[in-house]
Amino acid sequence: MSALPILQLKAVGKSYGATRVLKGIDLDVMRGEIVTLIGPSGSGKTTALRCMNFLEAYDEGEVWIKGQLLGYRSTGRTERDRDSEASIAEVRRPVAMVFQQFNLWPHMTVLANVAAPLVLSKKIGKNEARRLALAALQRVGLEHKADAYPARLSGGQQQRVGIARALAIEPEVMLLDEPTSALDPELVEEVLSVIRSLAQDGMTMVMVTHEMSFAAKISDKVVFMEAGKIVEAGAPAQLFGNTQTPRLQQFLKPWFDRSLSPATLGASSANSNQSAQEAVALATQIRGAV
Repeated sequence: MSALPILQLKAVGKSYGATRVLKGIDLDVMRGEIVTLIGPSGSGKTTALRCMNFLEAYDEGEVWIKGQLLGYRSTGRTERDRDSEASIAEVRRPVAMVFQQFNLWPHMTVLANVAAPLVLSKKIGKNEARRLALAALQRVGLEHKADAYPARLSGGQQQRVGIARALAIEPEVMLLDEPTSALDPELVEEVLSVIRSLAQDGMTMVMVTHEMSFAAKISDKVVFMEAGKIVEAGAPAQLFGNTQTPRLQQFLKPWFDRSLSPATLGASSANSNQSAQEAVALATQIRGAV
């Protein structure tokens, strides 16, 4: 890995009117790293993710992509001049985003949905765009659906098309905003399988998720957010097995209750020390299963 972060947030803040939704977020993402943002609804996870590619214009601090400042012409916390749209697009070119709600055009085929950003944004010719789009669909196992329309796909397949669309532009960083939240439970695994394959290929990813087991298995770093702040961050074994803050312990308790054995829960759910020891073993087992 490079010694410098490919994506860096420095004291990033964001307000909607009088409501401050991000409060001094600091985060380094190294090339090839998988960083997962977890936390309760309304904690600022998605806003932080959207600030990483300037879909949300942050108010304070700095976002850097491959050593270039994103969104503004100057650094610092004071009011700055917004950069030109052309410059913003150029800085964030290495970054692609996968959305919760798929955002596919219903009147276009799967192949056209994947190829469109290549033609419209990257100004690639239609034949080359089609070739790249087919390659991206093959990577997510959907080349046989190239001529289908979104309405004929399952939710899991639609999200895989969304991932293919992001892959087609050949990004260096992928941002995934709760990629399984809109799916029925039986469709979640097919999307998680695609994300696992991207991780194995070395794709740098920042992901918001409520899938705690998946976060524990796949992440290099897990970031717990609450009320617009990073409360705790570290390796999965640390956050899931040796939590340092009562709020994170409270947040993870329902997951531990589902994951730990019934015998353990019946005998010691009130015993925090024993539960913590069980959590360490569980996190170690999860991490080692990959």
